Amino acid sequence: MFRLTRDRLLWVALASLAGVILWFEFTDLDLRVQDRLYDFAHQRWVVDGNEPVGRLLFYNGPKIAVWLVGLTVLTLTFGPARWRDRWRFNRRGLGVAALTLATLPVLAGVGKNFTNVFCPSEVQRYGGSEPYVKLCSPYPDDQPPAGKGHCFPAGHASGGFALMGLAWLRASRRWRRGAILLGLAVGWWMGGYQMLKGAHYLSHTLVTMTLAWVVMLGWLRVLRPPTADS
Repeated sequence: MFRLTRDRLLWVALASLAGVILWFEFTDLDLRVQDRLYDFAHQRWVVDGNEPVGRLLFYNGPKIAVWLVGLTVLTLTFGPARWRDRWRFNRRGLGVAALTLATLPVLAGVGKNFTNVFCPSEVQRYGGSEPYVKLCSPYPDDQPPAGKGHCFPAGHASGGFALMGLAWLRASRRWRRGAILLGLAVGWWMGGYQMLKGAHYLSHTLVTMTLAWVVMLGWLRVLRPPTADS
């Protein structure tokens, strides 16, 4: 029953990922949200991406923290067993966390290279030079892009959402809920900042969040024990 539940959750996560993509493909929610974050009269975003305090709190600081968490997870995974025993961490759970932290940003980076989607600040609607085109739509024949877009999905927020992989370090529902809430909070802390400064649409962040679920559950399935545990 345990395995079946995890397998079903993975399929639900995959279906949710497809659903989020289709939802934004057939609606204008991205533009409706982003319009509220842009001052058309003064042609500027709610947040200045070059402001040093905000960049430290929402960009560089969280990125460094995620790196430190990743290094700690790796150290505990390959270090002496007494380190894991001291914190009551499960080695398999540490493997899920390490692989989620490593692969989610990589998948987001690969997606950026293939999807050819521009950031809000780069499109004409918000003072840029490129036409606004959805993920699965072609560019107009009379407005070909000058270069290639590298904005989908949200790469910066992927580090925060990957923290959800910490949920399996302990066999405790309270721990799992706390780790998942931490990943969601840090992911939106980082992703929300990117939206406020015109670096991403809402869909970019939601897709990355859902992809994090897929990656985490995928590694959990790969690394699950041969005998199901409750």
